[in-house]
Amino acid sequence: MSLGVPSDPSSTLLGMGDRYLIRTFGCQMNEHDSERIAGLLRADGMAPTEDASRARVIVLNTCAIRENADNRLYGNLGHLKPIKDRNPGLRIVVAGCLAQKDRGRIQERAPWVDVVIGTHALPHLLDLLRQAETDGPQMDVREQTEVFPSALPAARDDAFRAWVSIAPGSDNACTFCIVPLVRGPQRSRPIGDIVAEVQGLVERGVVEVTLLGQNVNTYGRDVKVPGSSRRPLFARLLHEVDVVEGLRRIRFTSPHPHDFTPDVIDAMAACETVCEHIHFPLQSGSDRVLKSMRRSYRRERYLVWLEAIRDAIPDVAVSTDIIVGFPAETEEDFRQTLDVVERARFDSAYTFQYSPRPGTQAASMHGQVSREVVQERFERLVALQEQISLARSTEQVGRTFEVLVEGPGKKGPATQGRTRTNRIVHLGEGPPPGSFVQVRIVAAAPHHLTGEVVPAPDTVSV
Repeated sequence: MSLGVPSDPSSTLLGMGDRYLIRTFGCQMNEHDSERIAGLLRADGMAPTEDASRARVIVLNTCAIRENADNRLYGNLGHLKPIKDRNPGLRIVVAGCLAQKDRGRIQERAPWVDVVIGTHALPHLLDLLRQAETDGPQMDVREQTEVFPSALPAARDDAFRAWVSIAPGSDNACTFCIVPLVRGPQRSRPIGDIVAEVQGLVERGVVEVTLLGQNVNTYGRDVKVPGSSRRPLFARLLHEVDVVEGLRRIRFTSPHPHDFTPDVIDAMAACETVCEHIHFPLQSGSDRVLKSMRRSYRRERYLVWLEAIRDAIPDVAVSTDIIVGFPAETEEDFRQTLDVVERARFDSAYTFQYSPRPGTQAASMHGQVSREVVQERFERLVALQEQISLARSTEQVGRTFEVLVEGPGKKGPATQGRTRTNRIVHLGEGPPPGSFVQVRIVAAAPHHLTGEVVPAPDTVSV
């Protein structure tokens, strides 16, 4: 049964067909889930649109990480209300982490929302939409995933790159993190299922996969098999995926420094398709703050792991996450973060101003830092990292890299691509998306390189 257009023409805009619009907020896992939502809707006979007035279904796939996530959701829902008023046949869906967290509160604040669906209930989306057609607003927020989202059909905008979820959920207990609340405990997929999914993707033209997990290093530790050692299996997974014929690149995100193991470094160095890039979240350079965050590693241990990674993998690029203004962070704590940033020389960093999230331990901690202090520290951190990022980028000028062409850039370049080290390269007019080309770097900026396609490299770097 397709949703179709309501039989009552007064309940829909003239000319609107079976179309859907999805807006995704937040992390790669949400991007992955949105592909599954799109796959379900397309399997039901619907087609995508970017015009909200033509949509039969609008899905807001939400994130709960930042403080303004709630404001963003309800702001978007406010913009949709007049469209809904003009078109009662429109079905509005709120999915993702805020749906899991806020549950019925969403429809209390925005009663024009037809479906609230939590992170564990995606397979039931079509049933909920059909029930909403006859029975009014629906909600399904459950506490456990019965079907891995990766088992659902997917509709990807990108034909040559794909997200592959390996272990939804998290067993960590960071005091600032809401993920365990909205995604539940870690559940590792069987290696065979993951490899089979990658093989199927490659058969359909995918050349690069990104393995997704809240903490990829603990992948497999939760597998309950008689006789199992319950040891992490991530290094083994990398080796298994590496031999999939036709696959050119493997990425993964994110590892946790506390659970990092030498066999993962060895696998990164040995596996030909594993890219020379790692996202290695620091969060803070202060041991006192790390302890308060319950991060279970300390600054020197972090730097030792970073040195080991760079020793084993020449030219590896490293990105990180850093939170500024965690409760009770002092100026000395912040200076210790700046010190680690200077010593680590990250290629790039995702920097965040701490914002309390209801449901996390940190939200009720004493010593919340004023916004003015947080902003001033944040600006200092960004300025330092911009200098380092520019210096790291400038080191690439004159070198030649393999670049996977992605298509039109988001901020101006006609074409952009990406190196194995995850650096964005602006190409001007370039080859079609999905092509691999050799590119000589001619200019650098903190967040991208500029390159020229060359017929053959003089020297090939990773």
